[in-house]
Amino acid sequence: LVSGDACDTVVAAIVGAAGLPSTLAAARAGKRLLLANKESLVLAGELLMRDARAHGATIVPIDSEHNAIFQCLHGHRLDEVCSIHLTASGGPFYGKPRAALAAVSPREAASHPTWDMGAKISVDSATLMNKGLEVIEAMWLFGLPLDKIDVVIHPQSIVHSLVEFTDGSILAHLGVTDMKFPILFALTWPERVPVAMERLDLTRMGALTFAAPDFREFPCLQLALDAARAGGTAPAALNAANEVAVEAFCQSRIGFLQISEVVERVLNTLPVEHDADLDVILSTDAAAREMARQTVQALGAVA
Repeated sequence: LVSGDACDTVVAAIVGAAGLPSTLAAARAGKRLLLANKESLVLAGELLMRDARAHGATIVPIDSEHNAIFQCLHGHRLDEVCSIHLTASGGPFYGKPRAALAAVSPREAASHPTWDMGAKISVDSATLMNKGLEVIEAMWLFGLPLDKIDVVIHPQSIVHSLVEFTDGSILAHLGVTDMKFPILFALTWPERVPVAMERLDLTRMGALTFAAPDFREFPCLQLALDAARAGGTAPAALNAANEVAVEAFCQSRIGFLQISEVVERVLNTLPVEHDADLDVILSTDAAAREMARQTVQALGAVA
């Protein structure tokens, strides 16, 4: 469907690795690709970006953070960028000690404080895995190395991300927490259209705070950064293991703290392959899922 002549624009918004085949097909068909499926870049970032360039596809990100960066980068060269700062709300458990999270329910984990999202992404936000996946997404989307991307906790979710330039200037994108805005931007880019939607009232938004993430309390973010640093098939294994672990948590088969344990075991066991083609990536995805399912079963038996 996305490869045919019936459309010129494709919104890739399937959750998880399941979105990769259609996203790749749209890129290879040279479509205008509005990307909300971050996992496509996590699994096959090099392949997707290469195919998009080769076939003349235009990629506009819908993720609020990447959409914000896309806007802040407009008119600037990549060599002018010092770093990009991805903002994270911290999820519903920000500020709570890790030991207090052992008994949290799937419903509590899915209760995001500022965004209305689906269960999978909400749980990923609670573990900060979502932000780790977004770091990998940003690396491929904007062609930046890992050491030029960092994460800052911003509980108000007003600043959607920032770009710092080599002269010390920082451009930030601010807006209300409503995904209609990045979707609208992507659908109408490069134009901007007037809309009757809620606006950000600067006089009422209150204080804006920023903090460094605590990797000890939220190890999933560290695991994602480790996978990004390892490269190759490591991000594919990371994503697959996380999808299985989050599903098991949502079904109450493992606890919240065991999500990171499942992911870590898979990453520490599966070998990393570099210069991988799509078949190798999909094979890694399958192997990581099977290993994660076995780990979930073992953890459940112990519990």
